[in-house]
Amino acid sequence: MTGTLKKPRSIDPEAPEKSQFFVTFLPIYLDFLTVEKGLAPNSLAAYRRDLRHFGHFLQDQSLELSGVERLHLVRYFQSLRSAGISARSVARALAAIRGLFRFLSTEKHLERDPTENLENPKLWSSLPRTLHATEIEALLRAPDVSSSAGLRDRAMLELLYATGLRVSELIHVKLEDLVMDAGFLRTIGKGSKERIVPFGDSAKEAMLDYIERGRSSFQKHGDPHLFLTNRGRPMSRQLFWMNIVRYARQAGIEVHISPHVLRHSFATHLLENGADLRSVQMMLGHADISTTQIYTHISRARLQKLYDAYHPRA
Repeated sequence: MTGTLKKPRSIDPEAPEKSQFFVTFLPIYLDFLTVEKGLAPNSLAAYRRDLRHFGHFLQDQSLELSGVERLHLVRYFQSLRSAGISARSVARALAAIRGLFRFLSTEKHLERDPTENLENPKLWSSLPRTLHATEIEALLRAPDVSSSAGLRDRAMLELLYATGLRVSELIHVKLEDLVMDAGFLRTIGKGSKERIVPFGDSAKEAMLDYIERGRSSFQKHGDPHLFLTNRGRPMSRQLFWMNIVRYARQAGIEVHISPHVLRHSFATHLLENGADLRSVQMMLGHADISTTQIYTHISRARLQKLYDAYHPRA
């Protein structure tokens, strides 16, 4: 990648505009929009405002246009969304920046266009929150397994992280859905589609512990669901949500957490450790692989964060 990517900070709109972007490239593009495209004054003002903001971002990153890579653009649009800019405004900014690069590359002012394969920012402008492996370990250790409730909750957390199930799928798992010897379960996802999801030894051991030593404490009505409440009914989304928040606090996890965070962490950690995207798509039950692709952006963003934190010349 050309240049290093600094952590975005507040952009000063009053900073001097002396770079080649402001002196050369922005004026000729705005002239093109005015004369050749005949853009209306309001539209032209919006383009100018979006591009000037982008120009200040480049200055903040010590970047010239010729050095801009796709990841720089992803980071820029992420910073806009983090600042509370609406998706509509971010899309408008993308159109302005894409038009600028397309014009400059067509006119041979730049050798390449880094926006050429840049997808719609709605796919990655707000990346899902994930936990690090150490945080996952702390969370899984939080339940007190000397109690039936602790055995149940640890099994739920282990299975959720092991499979990436949606919380609605997790609470509807029945004993008959488990194939312990083979290490997989059947679940019904969105669109009433059945899928097979594998799980590992840790989840298997946690579930067996719960089934053998804890589940009978909750079994009052012969309910076939795996995870039951004190009343002998299937675990509810709300109760499990409250439980996971409580265990996160016990584990010292300060960020906001929900059951979906474990699903995001499951997918991200698989990809970071070499799993292929299509397999992750199947395990998550995504109908379209473009939905799964957001996790590749998380992996890249995390790698960039590690680089920024530990490389001596970052």
